[in-house]
Amino acid sequence: MARLAVAIGIVIALVLPFIAEAVAGPPSSPAFAVIVSTEVPLPSISRESTAYIYRRKQLFWRSGARVQPVNLPVAHPLRRSFSLCVLGQEPEAMENFWREMYFNGVFPPYVLDSEQAVLLFVSKTPGAVGYVTSCKHDAGVRVVLVIGDLPNCPKPTTTCAALQS
Repeated sequence: MARLAVAIGIVIALVLPFIAEAVAGPPSSPAFAVIVSTEVPLPSISRESTAYIYRRKQLFWRSGARVQPVNLPVAHPLRRSFSLCVLGQEPEAMENFWREMYFNGVFPPYVLDSEQAVLLFVSKTPGAVGYVTSCKHDAGVRVVLVIGDLPNCPKPTTTCAALQS
């Protein structure tokens, strides 16, 4: 009888984390703001236009300045949210897309290690565009699109199926 109780206890200990995860559902994806450098004369941008920029199908802003998009690393949770919501694909699928585009002479967006690096790059690079998880007011960047619910954001929020848990 004691062995049966120990065996049941072991089974419960092994299965309980999986049950808890299934009940809780998948972790929610972070909301984010698309930011541009202050030199970009654009009050807002659509999700579709952002996708064109990140697929390098739009290379210049209306003003004639070169668009300089930046990404976070493929494994970053915010990159996953951005890719699913804006590009409609997982970051790994976009890596395959970029391998193909590279042979046509089209280079992918720069990849920076952190959101702080994205903020710094966008604030110091004319024509730059990136994404971050907060709407901190910085003299060198402007928020042009907000996906999900971010406090203190000046733009109306847009929903995204990838952000709903």
